Amino acid sequence: MIWRFGPVSHRSKLQLFSLLSFVFVAAAVTAASAQEPSWTRLLNSDKEPQNWLSYGGNYSAHRFSALDQINRQNVKQLTPVWLFNTGELRGGLNATPIVMDGVMYLMGPMNRVFAINAVTGEVIWKYFYKLPQMSIPYQPGARGLAIGYGRVFFGTVDNHVVALDMKTGREIWDVEVEDVRQCGCNITSPPLIVKDKVIAGVTGGEHAHRGYLNAFDIKTGKQVWRFYTIPGPGEPGSETWDPKMLKYGGAPTWLTGSYDPDLNLVYWGVGNPSSDFYDEFRPGDNLYSNSIIALDADTGKLKWYYQEVPHDMYDFDSAYECVLVDYEKDGKKQKLLVHPNKGGMTWVLDRTTGKYINAYPHVDVLTWLKGVDKNGRPVQMQPVPPDKQTFVCPSAAGGRNWDHSAYHPRLSLWFNVGWEICNIIKPEKLEIKEGQPLFGGGMEFVPPKDKPAYGHINAFDPLTGERKWRYNTTYMNVASLLATGGDLVFSGDVLGNAFALDARTGEKLWSYNTGAGISGSPISYSVNGRQYVAIPTGMGSLVGGLTSVIWPESAGKLPERASTLVVFALPEKGASANGK
Repeated sequence: MIWRFGPVSHRSKLQLFSLLSFVFVAAAVTAASAQEPSWTRLLNSDKEPQNWLSYGGNYSAHRFSALDQINRQNVKQLTPVWLFNTGELRGGLNATPIVMDGVMYLMGPMNRVFAINAVTGEVIWKYFYKLPQMSIPYQPGARGLAIGYGRVFFGTVDNHVVALDMKTGREIWDVEVEDVRQCGCNITSPPLIVKDKVIAGVTGGEHAHRGYLNAFDIKTGKQVWRFYTIPGPGEPGSETWDPKMLKYGGAPTWLTGSYDPDLNLVYWGVGNPSSDFYDEFRPGDNLYSNSIIALDADTGKLKWYYQEVPHDMYDFDSAYECVLVDYEKDGKKQKLLVHPNKGGMTWVLDRTTGKYINAYPHVDVLTWLKGVDKNGRPVQMQPVPPDKQTFVCPSAAGGRNWDHSAYHPRLSLWFNVGWEICNIIKPEKLEIKEGQPLFGGGMEFVPPKDKPAYGHINAFDPLTGERKWRYNTTYMNVASLLATGGDLVFSGDVLGNAFALDARTGEKLWSYNTGAGISGSPISYSVNGRQYVAIPTGMGSLVGGLTSVIWPESAGKLPERASTLVVFALPEKGASANGK
């Protein structure tokens, strides 16, 4: 086809320019999308800092971007360049965007999936999961999706795993994990892609349900293996339960795990037992609740486990991220697993063997234990009598919640959030019905004694727990952290402020009010040499009953509800590595 150009009007020139721009952008996106994210690419994602290929940024859950165009010297110039609204407010926007070769894949609330031009914010395709006509447990927020082998994978509010074609959004397969009416569970976090498998966990820690972790064939969706987080009758660990609770003891796998290719081990955190507060149903340690499990990636067989909170009476999940750190000190190299627990403690393990190495608090106020013994087991745990109300710190909301930490490998610093909030636990005996709620009581959120509830962000030596700096937040920070090669730590607060801290000192260097509270997970990526920082806005289900504590009346009106992704960059003229 030959295009001939003659004299045209100003308006026609603008129309032609817009058409050409669209053609060039579409062509670039199509060419970029032709490269499928193979297992090799996913495994070596650290070599592609321009992309953000998985929930944790890499298989070690570092949430670190090596990009350094935006740095401590020029971050004050950061400005929004495009916004994207998901069109659904229920659940807010908690997701981690995924970026590959100039295309962003975003999970909105109610399982809405979008492919977006990562430079302009224009929609390439969209897919809205068909929601069931039934009441579903939990809020409809979602923490994201996974990509691999030319497909997009995600879990659903009604406990399905779905695969889409990356280029078109066409549904390839849809597998029901278990009837949501039977288990009271769903999938709120992204799967983990390992080799030819899609590994997905489920919620259900507050229901009469037996928890599990599933692996599905990446091509067909067929289940390859299932690991039950509560042993079956006669299996090792079953003696730590009352026999009648082996089917109903909870122990969910509701967040996303990590993977070590050298050891071929998948690491996953396991949540609390049911019922949460009324513990007379379940004498014993209740394995593998509140544990880290290390599974063979090919078979799902248990290689080792480590239980952080035996016989949990406080709803202190161990479901959070497993951060894999290769740590060198005094010429010795160690393969560590650093794990923050909901109870305000961080455990450090040898990730080859599961052997205990260290434990330290990431909060200021702890009442539920006096310390740990030489094996890392909590000592003098605070009792929660079934006929009394008990004041416990931190609260069942956690010494932090699912908001992900970040690790900076060059600085050897681990950045983590801390919440200072307590609760009064009120146990209650309930009738056990399969798939039905089994919370076992209630709680009243209260501040620590003699002070208001507050939060903080900290930089730790990941092995020793030595605190290098601390940044105090007016209210509890409920957004994930992102560390970058520009020595910055990005996050956002409930007031709607996106901000950047100096990774070396904790000093706040930049802030921008997005107009909506932030509880999602920022990422960074680059296209054509320009670095971007994407921050989801819109508070989701996380706050819930905490609102009156983290948002006192004196703070005024809560920010508006939203479900919007805000993408920042330096002005193109000022986008230089040296900040000039």
